[in-house]
Amino acid sequence: MTFFKIPESVLVVIHTPALEVLLIERADHPGFWQSVTGSKDALDEPLEQTALREVMEETGIQARSQDLRDWALANVYDIYPAYRHRYAPEVARNTEHVFSLCVPSTTAVTLSAREHSAYQWLPWLAAADLCYSSSNAEAILLLPQFVT
Repeated sequence: MTFFKIPESVLVVIHTPALEVLLIERADHPGFWQSVTGSKDALDEPLEQTALREVMEETGIQARSQDLRDWALANVYDIYPAYRHRYAPEVARNTEHVFSLCVPSTTAVTLSAREHSAYQWLPWLAAADLCYSSSNAEAILLLPQFVT
């Protein structure tokens, strides 16, 4: 039985109070810097749960629901051709829900070695410039509007 990825995902912009943004480099694509992303594990998995799970899996940061901010913003985009094989044959687009997570500047990061090879904290504008994905860069540029 073949299991396909669900074309509904989260993007979590992790940042400090000073708006330094955590970027992680994909192990399978050197130079591809991004925020935490990931698809739902089940159709009925709440998006908040997906976001918390992906943050833990990709960075080792154990966040709490009350620390996560749902931007009520969704990006719909064509799935990159290199990743299309992970989805059902008729699936060509993904819906990505944006969240942010503010953490102390001293927060430790432990990467999942199979997914990411490096991380860095950058000022938000520099982080946006480095992102491979345009939707990720656009979310980081919106960050100051979502900080309370």
